[in-house]
Amino acid sequence: MSVAEAAATAEAQEAGGKIRPSSLRRIPVIGVVTQDEEAQGAFKTMDLNRVISLLEKTDKDDLEEKQLKSVKKLVQCYQNGFPLRDLAQIFKILNLCAEKIENQPHFIESAFNILKLCSLPFLKKKVSDEITYAEDAANSIALLGELMKIPNSELRIQICKCIVDFYHAEPQKKHITGYQQASSSYKIKMAEVGGLAKTMVQSLGLLENQLVEKLWVLKALQHLSTSEVNCTLMMKAQAASGICAHLNDPDPSGQLLFRSSEILWNLLEKSSKEEIIQQLSNLECLLALKEVFKNLFMRGFSHYDRQLRNDILVITTIIAQNPGAPMIECGFTRDLILFATFNEVKSQNPLVKGLKFSNSYEDFELKKLLFNIIVILCKDLPTIQLLIDGKVILALFTYVKKPEKHKIIEWSAAQYEELQLHAIATLSSVAPLLTEEYMLCQGNARVLAFLEWCESEDPFFSHGNSFHGTGGRGNKFAQMRYSLRLLRAMVYLEDETINNDLCEKGTIQQLIGVFKNTISQSDDKEEVIVLEIQSDILLILSSLCEHHIPRKEMFGTEGVDIILRVMKTDPTKLQSGLGYNVLLFSTLDSIWCCILGCYPSEDYFLEKEGIFLLLDLLALNQKKFCNLILGIMVEFCDNPKTTAHVNAWRGKKDQTAASLLIKLWRKEEKELGVKRDKHGMIIDTKKPLFTSFQEEQKIMPLPANCPTLAVMDVAENIRAKIYAVLGKLDFENLPGLSAEDFVTLCIIHRYLDFKIGEIWNEIYEEIKLEKLRPVTTDKKILEAITTASENIGKMVASLQSEMIESQAHQDVQSEQKVYTKIQATHKQRELATKSWENFLARTSNAKALKKAKRLQEKAIESSRYSEHPPNAVFHRTDIKGLNTTVPSGRVVTVESTPARLLGGPLADTDIALKKLPIRGGALQKVKAVKTVNESKKSVPT
Repeated sequence: MSVAEAAATAEAQEAGGKIRPSSLRRIPVIGVVTQDEEAQGAFKTMDLNRVISLLEKTDKDDLEEKQLKSVKKLVQCYQNGFPLRDLAQIFKILNLCAEKIENQPHFIESAFNILKLCSLPFLKKKVSDEITYAEDAANSIALLGELMKIPNSELRIQICKCIVDFYHAEPQKKHITGYQQASSSYKIKMAEVGGLAKTMVQSLGLLENQLVEKLWVLKALQHLSTSEVNCTLMMKAQAASGICAHLNDPDPSGQLLFRSSEILWNLLEKSSKEEIIQQLSNLECLLALKEVFKNLFMRGFSHYDRQLRNDILVITTIIAQNPGAPMIECGFTRDLILFATFNEVKSQNPLVKGLKFSNSYEDFELKKLLFNIIVILCKDLPTIQLLIDGKVILALFTYVKKPEKHKIIEWSAAQYEELQLHAIATLSSVAPLLTEEYMLCQGNARVLAFLEWCESEDPFFSHGNSFHGTGGRGNKFAQMRYSLRLLRAMVYLEDETINNDLCEKGTIQQLIGVFKNTISQSDDKEEVIVLEIQSDILLILSSLCEHHIPRKEMFGTEGVDIILRVMKTDPTKLQSGLGYNVLLFSTLDSIWCCILGCYPSEDYFLEKEGIFLLLDLLALNQKKFCNLILGIMVEFCDNPKTTAHVNAWRGKKDQTAASLLIKLWRKEEKELGVKRDKHGMIIDTKKPLFTSFQEEQKIMPLPANCPTLAVMDVAENIRAKIYAVLGKLDFENLPGLSAEDFVTLCIIHRYLDFKIGEIWNEIYEEIKLEKLRPVTTDKKILEAITTASENIGKMVASLQSEMIESQAHQDVQSEQKVYTKIQATHKQRELATKSWENFLARTSNAKALKKAKRLQEKAIESSRYSEHPPNAVFHRTDIKGLNTTVPSGRVVTVESTPARLLGGPLADTDIALKKLPIRGGALQKVKAVKTVNESKKSVPT
């Protein structure tokens, strides 16, 4: 057809909707016919309102044929896609066709053809069309879910194909002038807005026995479940329980199980995990999961089956986290325990008869997943008996041993190492619940023997590839870490049977030795894991030695030495994030549990300057350590030797321990919001210790067994401990305190009195709130106590005022002394300047010099004794006629003997000057000797 014929056809269709033969005139026109022009002309030909009105009519006999033709014409017209502006009318036409299918089956093909076109991208004329027609698009796409109710397999499958095509949009094959393809994600967004996922889930209930259609619906839901919005809609439609309950339905293709598990995964990841777990935690779902897992475990041999089996187990593990899930009732727990242990503990159960794990990656992952689910299942106490029956402890202990040489195992070396670490980690959770089985298996002996191997120098090249093997590549640190975690979990039970057994086997000495070895063998690369090992060792020792003096004595000086070594750690490392702060906490805990109460250890700790190290840590002013350190200080002060060590300590800028404690008190009160003035004095004498929290909280009547705010305040901050330490050091003889420290010390000294008054005040207020009236005597006593407490506050405030005034007076005096010193310095400078001026005057002016001379002579004469004894000879010491003011007299000073008389500095050497002849008993110059003059020149006289 030429361009003219196409134009004529378009005009005829526009005019009457029918193509008349008379209108198809051939006009000889030379030109190029483009597909774009045909496509654009096609959108102008359809009157969609006319098609809708035609489909709505029902009174004519030949109406069906006309209706079918009009729909067919619509399909031909929009064969390149539906414009967004026409979408609402087109889907209304689709809906009308769907309504007629029940009575007029010929409309199935019409609806099918329209649905096929829905797979094509929508077209937009303007960029804003996607927003303008968003509501129409969302409602239109939502209609696809409603059409699933039509009992026709082809239509249902086509609807699912259409939805799947949303996620696999192909680029437009034909370019249509004036139109652009909507964005590829537009349909997906509109499906979310229209709630298509919810209606698709509901349609699953209509497809109980129709496998093909069900598989297509699951495929569509699999694509829809990639969105969080759709997953939320599916969750509200109970998709998880509906899909999971039919996991075990017969399906030769295997697609049902694969797609269902994929949908369940997406629901768990992209919607409310708790809600999905709750939907799956019913007997029907768990029975289906159990049967699927058993079938795959026993009969699945392909790579795909093993992967699917592991996925099902992971989903089961997530469900098992819900305590309300009937895992035991459905028998799933017993089967899982059997599958986890049959390889280590022989079983006659027919489920595992002839089964064996391979070293494939999937079987290896399955083994780890089974260990993991045991940890989760053991949190449910009824499971414990099943764990005992399944001999789980014995099975796990088969891995707690050193690798045996020349023994054939089904796992590779790296796999076995990871399973070994995983088994020990599992024991740390399971063994504390099964202490009898642990002791029957001689768990302590096995763990200590394994720990001894970890410490030995046996060649072992660990791979360290797994989560549990982190930091243990090429060494045994990973094995040591998990062994110590297991021991820590057991000693934390405080079961004396287990702890006594450990101590009898020499655990304390062994752990101290391990600690020393880790110090010597540590490397920067393994720093994190070594610090964790050291922390666990100290925590285990603390648990073993607490409340047991003989065990503290076993800890002894070797244990004290490792504690002191840790306390000498560089303080800058505490903030490194590597675990030094945890190690320090463990160290402080071990001081409390392993040293305090054992006098030889306490004395050794003091001798090695342990108190100095504690105070150095306290001076770091890190709040997380202060409470624990002060508690240790309180206990140590019971030892009479401690006081001297505390008073002898000096910090930065010669700070004393008392000054440090008072500084910590002020800082604590500032953080607590206690009211103090700028000098640190008490403001409210009725409530001198009240914190801002106590001010905000109103006093309420409480039962006798509930502590009040005043009592809780003692335990929640460090003020009580500071008071206790300073009290044991004696408040009266504390060195190195400033006036500000003394002001604060007045409050600390009266802390107990203030706290007692505060508690009595609370009692009085509670009585008022409960509207009780105490008897006269009790009332007088309460008032007297309250008054006495307030008087103590006033007395302390008065004493503080006196101290501040005295300090102010001392400051003024000190300032005056400084000013006096400055004045003296200035006066001395003035005298020196005047003396210099006089000297210059004497040297430059003869009259001034003569005057100074006369004054000098006059002063000398006046100083002499005027009366002379008879017959005495008077010798003058001055020389008359000199015009100098420098003291002079008849005295000759000989600075050195001339060299010519002694022969020079080389007189006693081999190259000495020739001896001079002696004439008249004295050394004379001889003319014959020429070297004398030469020596004169070289030797100074």
